[in-house]
Amino acid sequence: MQLPQNLVRTLAALGALGGCFACERAQPVDDRRLAAADRDSANWLTYGRTYTEQRFSPLREINESTITRLGLVWSKELPTTRGLEATPIVLDGVLYTTSSWSVVYAMDAPTGQELWTYDPKVDRSRARTVCCDVVNRGLALYRGKLYLGTLDGRLIAIDAASGQPVWETLTVDPAQPYAITGAPRVARGLVLIGNAGAEFGVRGYVSAYDAESGKLVWRTYTVPGDPAKGFESKALEAAAKTWNGEYWKAGGGGPAWEAIVYDPELDLVYFGTGNGIAWYRDLRSPGGGDNLYLASILAVRAGTGELVWHYQVTPGDNWDFDATQPLLLADLLIGGQTRKVVMQASKNGFFYVIDRTNGKFISGTPFADGITWATGMDSVTGRPIEAPGAGSGPFLASPDPEGAHNWYPMAFDPSKGLVFLGARSGAVYLHAPAGKWDSDISMWNLGDDARYNGKLTADLAKAPPPRGELVAWNPVERRAAWRVTLPVSMSGGVLATAGNLVLQGRSDGMLAAYRSADGAKLWEFNAGTGIMAPPVSYRVQGKQYLTLMVGWGGPSGHFAAGLLGPLVKPGYGRILTFALGGTARLEPTPYGHTAPPVPAIRLDTTAAALAEGGILYQTYCAPCHGIGAIAGPVPDLRYSTAEVHAQLDSIVLGGARKALGMPWFGDKLDHAKLRAIQAYVISQARAAQELSRR
Repeated sequence: MQLPQNLVRTLAALGALGGCFACERAQPVDDRRLAAADRDSANWLTYGRTYTEQRFSPLREINESTITRLGLVWSKELPTTRGLEATPIVLDGVLYTTSSWSVVYAMDAPTGQELWTYDPKVDRSRARTVCCDVVNRGLALYRGKLYLGTLDGRLIAIDAASGQPVWETLTVDPAQPYAITGAPRVARGLVLIGNAGAEFGVRGYVSAYDAESGKLVWRTYTVPGDPAKGFESKALEAAAKTWNGEYWKAGGGGPAWEAIVYDPELDLVYFGTGNGIAWYRDLRSPGGGDNLYLASILAVRAGTGELVWHYQVTPGDNWDFDATQPLLLADLLIGGQTRKVVMQASKNGFFYVIDRTNGKFISGTPFADGITWATGMDSVTGRPIEAPGAGSGPFLASPDPEGAHNWYPMAFDPSKGLVFLGARSGAVYLHAPAGKWDSDISMWNLGDDARYNGKLTADLAKAPPPRGELVAWNPVERRAAWRVTLPVSMSGGVLATAGNLVLQGRSDGMLAAYRSADGAKLWEFNAGTGIMAPPVSYRVQGKQYLTLMVGWGGPSGHFAAGLLGPLVKPGYGRILTFALGGTARLEPTPYGHTAPPVPAIRLDTTAAALAEGGILYQTYCAPCHGIGAIAGPVPDLRYSTAEVHAQLDSIVLGGARKALGMPWFGDKLDHAKLRAIQAYVISQARAAQELSRR
């Protein structure tokens, strides 16, 4: 009997996972295979393809000459309009990826046939204390198991063959507003996972769990806690001297929500840490200080979590310049000497090259235009030279909190010595409130003046318009080899290949391929929805494929929908797979509205109530429903029906839709405040309708 090809591939993959099946490639994905992943061009075994996280594929069937024949092979529509950020893992023809709410899919890579789905049943009510959408960046694979970090703080080991959970452990205090959005990493049989939540007031840390049992092996905190309770290490005791006031009461911040990389040669784990809480140093640490280890790159011993060195990217961060952007390892010839380096294109606008053996600063160079918070870098100390007035508000900060480069993966082509990344220029007015700041972990905890939030759109209008680029950066020569100006300011992760190609998606839904030698655009495909995630490339039965997740979300998805309109394309998410000669057609599920909103009800109000409603809306609603009530991935409130308006009290104050991810605000709002928000939303609908008639 002849078995179907998809079943043959599945059985072969299962054999490889278990290390024993009749297939030439059958071997476990263990430490040795992960260390040799660079020579395994057929698969994509870990988040950045290899331990170096260079995201460079040596495959060359799809190249600068054949790219015009690249076509869609299959697509899969997903039941979500939220952000999709995952990097798929591919092993011997089986693709594993994650969607919003931490849902996992296993699929036959060449055909898209679903093999299994695992839903960890994340508590949707936690959406209120998630900063940046209900996203997940992917999985780790090790010895037949997949490892998943869930939005509600669990680490789950899943049998890769069946999709059944093997073990589960809670990595956070459920009473605190922690979340996990990042992909786990594996080092020496340990699963490494960080967390998010600085905007709500948490104390960051990275944990290492035994891959077989799920037992906690070590935990390294990123900022000091309450001195009265003692310090977990000498490093944290030293760090506490760089803080002032009762900083621990608000949590401190500094979570390692992305950017964890392992170097098996040095046996070191590197990770970047997030911003502080509040955003403004004078509020969280009255009297100043560097506030270690916020906005830093840390190197710890893989087996123990002991700190070996640190480099603080943005001392005393005042601008939400976390250092959680991708870390990339490489060996570079600098000044006639081969240096083992870790590189980061930081949110703060500087490209850093750091000696990864000891943390010594090598270089820090602006890669984006218009930096206002610093005038340069001290070449001896490696400290930024802070601009006058940058640490106090109001201040026109550039880059803005979205960053000159954010979590979106970058790629490195070792044959050209170039790093490829999406860069953006943008600015925003930041303004801390005068006087005492009261921390509130149940809400965004930034320290902004609520009156300022209500004027956000007007203040942004004063700033230079944001601009996006794809940059080929030479880290040795400290300059851009080429730049491509993009039609939108926001773009997704990057893949580089030996076919002299760089591929990247954008917020307007376009996936483009560029020649890596000079940036010439060679190919483009309309994916139907904005793209955040990076493509991956792999080979099955001698054929090269490209796969990526499509779905625009996150804070930029919500906010930009209100500010940039058609430059951001929200919609249902999907998985797309391409190969040479692909002829499939994409038929996206319709999403959104084609006609201007028509207010469903009339609500009499006053100018004062409308003004209050605008401030309340920006405070409680805009993070999900968009600035100016112009929504992206979630429902546009301007189109609410009369039935929805009638149910507002039960939805917003009573939590009737918590299970669907609509937060409950009965502890913050009352009927009168909700009416003010409702009046503001109706006024925005009416304004849009009137604008359409002009």
